[in-house]
Amino acid sequence: MSTELLEIQPQELKFTFEVKKQSSCSIRLGNNSDQYVAFKVKTTSPKKYCVRPNTGIVKPKTTCDFTVTMQAQRVASPDMQCKDKFLIQSTIVPFGSTEEDITSDMFAKDSGKYIVEKKLRVILIIPPPSPVLLPINGVLKQDPPFEASVQKDRVLSGLENIPPPQRVDEDVKGVETAEEMDESRADSIPTYNVEVLKPVKNDVELNLAMDFEDLKSKLNVMDSKLTEAELTITKLTEERSMTTREKDRLKHELEVLRRKNNVKTAQVGFPLLFVCMVALISVAVGYLMHI
Repeated sequence: MSTELLEIQPQELKFTFEVKKQSSCSIRLGNNSDQYVAFKVKTTSPKKYCVRPNTGIVKPKTTCDFTVTMQAQRVASPDMQCKDKFLIQSTIVPFGSTEEDITSDMFAKDSGKYIVEKKLRVILIIPPPSPVLLPINGVLKQDPPFEASVQKDRVLSGLENIPPPQRVDEDVKGVETAEEMDESRADSIPTYNVEVLKPVKNDVELNLAMDFEDLKSKLNVMDSKLTEAELTITKLTEERSMTTREKDRLKHELEVLRRKNNVKTAQVGFPLLFVCMVALISVAVGYLMHI
């Protein structure tokens, strides 16, 4: 049995480092043996990296990949050197084992099992610079790298052709400073587009202003109508109140008149008892006079 249980490719973790951006790389584990091999990945900076999956089973004659993601960093190291390390532990497990059977005790050094450890270092790679566009005959074109042009000359002529100094001087003369490039770009921008866009913008603003004024006038008219309606409602309410009070007053006066009429009716003529008494007295007086 060989000392290495798993073949690890690549032997280093290379991350393209950019500030405030995540970066990932993949590691492939190959099992060339006839045994089931379990692995576990550890790191010296667990908060900085995310490993998926960090444990697993590699079946015989197969491979397994895991991905390491470096979280976005706020600042970059001055020398772009990283001291972080990764440790890959591997050990033989029973045939037919699965990921659910993996425990932390399997990779303990005092467990008596044969454990192979492999350390991987982290390398930070600076992203390639963006291509520089140089103005050639008024047109922005990408400047081919010097090595590519030399290689092209070699392929065409079969000899190593070194550009003459005069050509270099001409190329240098053709290169402009950043300020000159900005001025040339500003001069090359067609001004008629800007002049065409300004009237359109003014027309749009004018239309918006007119629409706004129209809406404002309509709102004022609606406000005036609402005010008139409120005044009319208030006036009608007051008139209704006055009418109700006048009706109540008339009812009261009518009731008073009815009472007065009843009193007068009761006082007209003599009472019946008075009439009877007068009649009896008259009869008695007449009877006495005949005697």
